[in-house]
Amino acid sequence: MLASLFNMLGNPGEGFLCYAQGYSSQFFSIASFLWTTTISFTLHRAAVKHKTDVEGFGAIFHAYVWGTSLVMTIIPLIGNDYGPAGAWCWVQSETTAGKVLRFMTFYLPLWGAILFNGIAYFQIIRVINNATSMAAELSDRQLQVQTRVDMKALNRYGYYPLILIGSFTFGTINRIYGFVEAHHPLFWLYCLDIASASLMGFFNSIAYGYNNSVRRVLRERLDLVWPEKYRWWTSGFTRLNNSSEAEMVPLEADQGP
Repeated sequence: MLASLFNMLGNPGEGFLCYAQGYSSQFFSIASFLWTTTISFTLHRAAVKHKTDVEGFGAIFHAYVWGTSLVMTIIPLIGNDYGPAGAWCWVQSETTAGKVLRFMTFYLPLWGAILFNGIAYFQIIRVINNATSMAAELSDRQLQVQTRVDMKALNRYGYYPLILIGSFTFGTINRIYGFVEAHHPLFWLYCLDIASASLMGFFNSIAYGYNNSVRRVLRERLDLVWPEKYRWWTSGFTRLNNSSEAEMVPLEADQGP
């Protein structure tokens, strides 16, 4: 959010605002995807390692995220490589050194975070699948219900690497293309780069905020202001509510005295 706030300045040209925009964009963008790795670590430690001591890692997480972000922000500063970089200020790419710095201080940590999140996700899913199979063999109804709940939550967690990939793939391709064809930039590729990176917050809100409760509230609000004959979303919400209620019935039936 803070990185996007400074990007709203556009290209302020040379001066304090330009450097402030470059520093903040680098620092907070790196911090945003590094925090996803701490979530991956926490879930992996609990589900795979079966350890629940994650409360003691708070200070370590802060030192890791803010410290790494600060180091990656300072490195381009040493060579005075911040400045106007097209639509806004960032690490300049007029020289080969500037292009290398972009990869080393931003895209390398980014794809490292994506790789870590992906590996952690698949290991966690494997553990949950094994637990599901074991519950089915033992006919343990309670364990089956719990593993279904865990799997549903982890399916949302799996969006972390996908959102990062979707948000920064075009940017990575654009930087690689810039190495090969430095004097022939592609306007449409820049548009895809900027658009996809700017939509990361929107993707996160859809993946993690657009749940059953939010959909139900939206339907109630829309029903108040929208004519009934145009409510094309009603059938979808009805199916959603029916499926949610159907999932609740077995749980209620299994409750004993």
